[in-house]
Amino acid sequence: MQVDDIDRVAVLGAGSMGHGITEVVAIAGYDVVMRDIEQDLVDDGYDDIEWSLQKLAEKGLIDEDADEVLSRVETEVDLETAVDDVDLVIEAAPEQMELKKEIYGNLDDFTPEHTILASNTSSLSITEIATATDRPDQVVGMHFFNPPVKMDLVEVIYGDETSDETAEAAHDFVESIDKTPIYVRKDVNGFVVNSVLGPFGDEAAWMVSEDEATVEQADAAMVHQRGYPMGPFELADMTGIDIGYHVRKEAGRPIAPIVEEKVENENLGKKTGKGYYDYEDGEGTTYEPGDGEGFDTLRVEARMVNEAAKLIGNDVATPDAIDTGMRLGAGFPEGPCRRADKTGLDEILEKLETLYEQTEADRYRPADYLVELVNNGHTGEDAGRGFYEYDGDGGDREYRTLNVSQDDGVLAVELDRPERMNALNDDLMDEIEHVLNNADLDEVRCVTFEGAGDRAFSAGADIGGFSGMEPHEAAEVTSMFETVNEFPRPTLAKIDGFCLGGGHELALACDLRVATEDSEFGFPEISLGLLPGGGGTQRALRMIGEARAKELVFRGNRISADRAENWGLINRSVPDEEFDDVVAEFVDDLVTGPPVGLSFAKQVMNEGDDASMPAALAMESQAFGLLMGTDDMMEGASAFMEDREPEFEGK
Repeated sequence: MQVDDIDRVAVLGAGSMGHGITEVVAIAGYDVVMRDIEQDLVDDGYDDIEWSLQKLAEKGLIDEDADEVLSRVETEVDLETAVDDVDLVIEAAPEQMELKKEIYGNLDDFTPEHTILASNTSSLSITEIATATDRPDQVVGMHFFNPPVKMDLVEVIYGDETSDETAEAAHDFVESIDKTPIYVRKDVNGFVVNSVLGPFGDEAAWMVSEDEATVEQADAAMVHQRGYPMGPFELADMTGIDIGYHVRKEAGRPIAPIVEEKVENENLGKKTGKGYYDYEDGEGTTYEPGDGEGFDTLRVEARMVNEAAKLIGNDVATPDAIDTGMRLGAGFPEGPCRRADKTGLDEILEKLETLYEQTEADRYRPADYLVELVNNGHTGEDAGRGFYEYDGDGGDREYRTLNVSQDDGVLAVELDRPERMNALNDDLMDEIEHVLNNADLDEVRCVTFEGAGDRAFSAGADIGGFSGMEPHEAAEVTSMFETVNEFPRPTLAKIDGFCLGGGHELALACDLRVATEDSEFGFPEISLGLLPGGGGTQRALRMIGEARAKELVFRGNRISADRAENWGLINRSVPDEEFDDVVAEFVDDLVTGPPVGLSFAKQVMNEGDDASMPAALAMESQAFGLLMGTDDMMEGASAFMEDREPEFEGK
């Protein structure tokens, strides 16, 4: 069975996961029936879907009217009726193995022979669930993350007998509902995300239990030093301390005393009012940025990397699947495999070996695959290979600091260092050049740049990356900015947050700039005894004139987006809620415009800026004459005469 054969879907469960999955599937255009054991449960789930769809429609986040999407949702209480004509079942029942086996036994009798049976379980064995059926090859894990409407990740999990055809159909279905799937190729406890995430809280709990750290120290260090969205104890309070406790207990793993204590006293986090922090009489989290000094962050990260290495070595998942899973499923600023390659796998292995020798605790035992990599000299970026390879120069390439996608003529480039506020370093600038130099100009109509996370487009250059640079090497810093400036298709900077220093220079190298009104702009280099080295002094001078450019550079102060628009540094400053719509309008004009005409216009305007007026006018006249003979010009003229939208082909 293939994804094209899936037309009708059943979701079993109308709770938070069940109705969320139902909504996502309906938004994607599928007919879906949501079933639960009582009518009240079904009705509540349906009401939740209706409310959510209305909110999404009000914000312009769905392409259809809410009622149109809702028309594809049916509800049912009787299981046999719900599944008698579906192509895919997604079971989202409570996490009880006997209950799931009972459901799957019934599904075996009630569903068509071709139907794929998928479980949304986050912890139970797909292999064991499949034993309740006579078609274990058609049983697969499809683990969504909560809330399904917002979370992008879905783990696609093989049971021992799941066929490749079934897993691939599930994978393709996940893509068809606009989610990101990762394969979990073996049925291991915790799958990928929970396996790697486990040590994040577990090791911090052991460190506090052994009086080597405080709760506030651990959370502050992991958030403010390492860039994680939450500290381990803050995260445990949010999800429920008992959840992690039961997972470890069921797996037969030792549990840190501080976790035992919280569960015994029923201080389980936010849901009980108290956990590691006080949410009843206190204000919740109490850590401050400076509280993390002295905390051994490598000890926590080494254990996460070790879990990742176990998964890779046992052919459960690839490094890219793990990193994608941790970024999308756990909100990590960077995948653990890529972060480990930057740190150095030899350093991580040394940390684990030292801890294992000191404690003999099995949780520190190094994974065979990690040992193998280090013994073979594959220690990370500096060695050219670690979990990833780093020395290829071909067109196909794994990017470490960029997310790159291409769709409908738009080449979208996302600076992907949110833990460093997307600061520019050598890798990132090299990767931008590689993307643009290898772009297929027949397919690309425009390029957009934006920053990952919600704090910065780019807060500047990573100064540490330039330490030891010789004066004569500084000229190479401007190469990337010139590549952006000279790219033969229009470029647009989507600015949300800080746009400073080198990030500001990248934005100025683009042709167009749209920013949220809360964004800030500036050249702080002067405070370091430097000046903007990526064309900032010259582009600012030409855009906004001598007085304002010198004010920006000499004083090093930030200015608001509104002032930046008033000065002419950016094209638009817009409220946050209007940002996506305004950007979409700009992009639509660029994508539907004539590629040859836009390319000529960009070249003439860029080069004319440095030429005398007569020379610039001569360039313009020459370009105009050349465009007169193009197919795009003829199409534009015909469309105008026929009162229709032109369809330019770039000829």
